[in-house]
Order: sequence, then structure tokens, then C-alpha cells
Amino acid sequence: MIRINLLGKAKPKSKRAAAAAGGAGDFESTGSPNSLNVLAAIIVLAVTAAGIYWYQGQLTKQAAAVKAQMDAAKREAQSLAETKLRFEQRQKIKEEYETRVKVIDSLRASQAGPVEMLTMVSSTVNHTDEVWLNSLNDAGTNVSVEGVALSTNAVANLMTNLMKTGYFKSVEIKETYQDEQEKKLQAFNFSLNCEKQAQPAAAAASTSTGKKS
Repeated sequence: MIRINLLGKAKPKSKRAAAAAGGAGDFESTGSPNSLNVLAAIIVLAVTAAGIYWYQGQLTKQAAAVKAQMDAAKREAQSLAETKLRFEQRQKIKEEYETRVKVIDSLRASQAGPVEMLTMVSSTVNHTDEVWLNSLNDAGTNVSVEGVALSTNAVANLMTNLMKTGYFKSVEIKETYQDEQEKKLQAFNFSLNCEKQAQPAAAAASTSTGKKS
């Protein structure tokens, strides 16, 4: 059936339709600001993420640079340690060589003293009549001399000649006795204790004796 509105007024809408229309209007009025807020939040998150990524990249570069510096420092320390080891080895070889040289010099010096003294005593005995040398013992500061003489005067002459060398500070007789085993001639066994002079004086006396001879 067809209905005609003779009053010319629009037919009022129902409450359900009005509510639906009102809801649509609110969405249109509030929908645009929410979209902007969401977009701004997305932009902020993107910028923040980009900043974090860049900062992490910088930290990674710094960590790599620090690691490279540490590796270089380790290589330098290893090189210095090897150089130090080579230096210590060469220093040890040098010290061993110097020690050997000192030992050789000491042996030469220790050999020169007894040889010089033996030569001097032998020469003194040879220049003393009726005296023969049996043994000579160098005890450092003292020298023991043992031999055979044909008389006690020969022993006294030997003691005097040893003192004249200037090598000894004193010459004392320890003992003398007649050799009973020797039947054909008279012989005396003797033992002397000779105290050395200080080395400089003995050396000077030896030098002067060598010049006179």
C-alpha cells in the first residue's frame, strides 16, 4: 500500500537508525587523529630502531678497533720478549766467555808463581856447594824444603843464600840429622821452613836479582 505525506514533513527516523548514524559520525570525527598518532608512533619506533642499529654498529667498530690494538700490542710484547731472550742468551754467552778467560788467567798466574819459585830455589841450591834438594812443598805463605847436605855449614850457607834472594821473609831450620844409612861419607838430612815475603816485595826482589844476574 502506498502512503503519501500530506504535511510535507520528513518522517522521523527510528531510534536504531539514529544511533547508527551517530556512531558513523563519531568515527569520522575521531578516526583521523588516531591514525596520525599511530603513524607518529611508527615513525618514532623506526627512528629509535635506526638509532639503536647505528649505535650498535659504532660499538662493533670500536670493539674491532680495540681488538686490533690488543692484537698489535700482543705481537709487540711477543717481539720484545723474543728480543729480551736473545739478549739474555748473548749476555750469558758473554759472561761464560769472560769467566773462562778469568779462569785461564788465574791458572796462568798460579802456574807462574810456583814455576818462578822452583826456578829460584833450584838455582840457589845449585849455587850452594855440598847441598842437594829432595823435595819442595808450596803451602801458600810457607815453603817447605827438604834435602841432603854434606855438612851443617852447607845447610847454613843454603839458608843464607835463600834469604839473599829476597823472596822469603824468614828461613828457619825445622830439623837436621845425620843419615845413618850412608856409610861411605858423612851426610845430613835437613828440613827448612821458608816464609814468603809479600808479593810486591818478592816480585821487586826477583826483578832486581834478574837484572844483576
